[in-house]
Amino acid sequence: MAHEDAGGHTGIPETDPDARLQANAIGFLDALVIGLNSTSPAYSLAAVIGPIVALAGIYAPGVMLASFVPMLLIAAAFYYLNKVDQDCGTTFSWVTRAMGPWAGWLGGWAIAMTGVLVIGSLADVAVHFGLLAAGLDGWAANEWIRQGLTVVVILAMTAVCVIGTEMSARLQDVLILAQVFFLLVFAVVAIYRVYAGTSTLDGIRPSVEWLNPFGAGGAALTGGLLLGVFIYWGWESAVNLTEEVEDSATAPGKAGIWSTVVLLVTYLSVGYAVVAYAGTKFLSENAGEEEAVFAVLAHEVMGGWDWVVLLAVCTSALASTQTTIIPASRTALSMARRHALPPHLSHIHPRFHTPDVSTWWVAAIAIGWYLVVNQISENALLDSLTALSLLISFYYALTGVACAVYYRRHLLESVHNFLLIGLGPVIGAGLLAWLLVKSVASMSNPENSASGGSWFGLGPPLVIGIGIAVVGVLVMCFWRIRDGRFWQERRGVADPDLVRGFKKP
Repeated sequence: MAHEDAGGHTGIPETDPDARLQANAIGFLDALVIGLNSTSPAYSLAAVIGPIVALAGIYAPGVMLASFVPMLLIAAAFYYLNKVDQDCGTTFSWVTRAMGPWAGWLGGWAIAMTGVLVIGSLADVAVHFGLLAAGLDGWAANEWIRQGLTVVVILAMTAVCVIGTEMSARLQDVLILAQVFFLLVFAVVAIYRVYAGTSTLDGIRPSVEWLNPFGAGGAALTGGLLLGVFIYWGWESAVNLTEEVEDSATAPGKAGIWSTVVLLVTYLSVGYAVVAYAGTKFLSENAGEEEAVFAVLAHEVMGGWDWVVLLAVCTSALASTQTTIIPASRTALSMARRHALPPHLSHIHPRFHTPDVSTWWVAAIAIGWYLVVNQISENALLDSLTALSLLISFYYALTGVACAVYYRRHLLESVHNFLLIGLGPVIGAGLLAWLLVKSVASMSNPENSASGGSWFGLGPPLVIGIGIAVVGVLVMCFWRIRDGRFWQERRGVADPDLVRGFKKP
């Protein structure tokens, strides 16, 4: 029987045991690895280190440090909400319980759509850098070959997700080890050459002062934080596997928190190495070119061993392609079994115990989006990725508020509850809401888009974000009319017995 809270709401509904996700399929470390790989550390660094340096100069590591703060606060919200509701729908389920079905549905829609927007791009990067590492530069430059291989990669990663969570975890273990090893080799060699005076670019000796996020001024910090939302996004994939992780009440939430900490160490280490070796001029001039950072720069640092860094980006993007499918498919499963989406999306494979139908649907829509947007222009694909920050900020902020609302009757019972369950998540939500407003203001100017073009007088990323929101509202209203059972659920508050166990640190 599913747990029933004080508000009368039950979490996971009664279902045939054979139609459930496989419980205890993976452990804490596997969940941690999946959370790390979902962020695609190497690719994220390649994509944003240039723009952050262009904004903040040598203080780029400080900006990445500041970006960590709202992520940690929201990770705390995920931890405490998962303690009372181990539902693979995470934000969708929690916000529904705390704030009602309308807000919950929109939170679930935002999670699903982030996957659709980014899966194709991640697979494309994996293919591109993999071909470069293999010396097949001509293939990498051929649009048809690259797009065809990208579709194959998405289908292969989807098949791995369907075959089983254990198999997915084993593949992720291999990919994270390769990625971390390659990145550490690159960072160590870069720092060594800086101190040895053999840097081929404008090398700068590292300084602790670089960790000052305010060193370049408030405007640079604001712009850098917007980019920081993207590089840390994805760690919550560990929590989406909550129904399949051992010790599901605490392990997934802890994996999410530790993922953000490990990411911080990784970003600061490699960020220091890149800025120290290349200097600010090279990175600023090539801010819009991912290859210039981890392809050109890899050759400058590693010489003939540059394939090591190219493989790091390739494995990073490949791992993230697979793990990004997880939140979208699990959220769709959770929504469907609660009658918030068509019921066939809740189908569980009888042999593999994975949400096969929702997983393949996510892959199909992601492939369609990737191919269609690429036909518009490569810049349109970049603009769709920029729109991600709107969706990410929205559902992260929603989760932070939901945590405080859900535990509202217990926040004053102890300092621990007030700070870590109430104030912290609300501050994190406030920071992300502020970044959301800043993002909308920035994206409204067409000159700030990747293409510099204008759609309806606005920047293409904002139009894409608004379009996804409008489609979501329309789908929600349609399904409310078609099947209103989900909207009859009552809001809940935290069970005192569940809160009592962690009033004190």
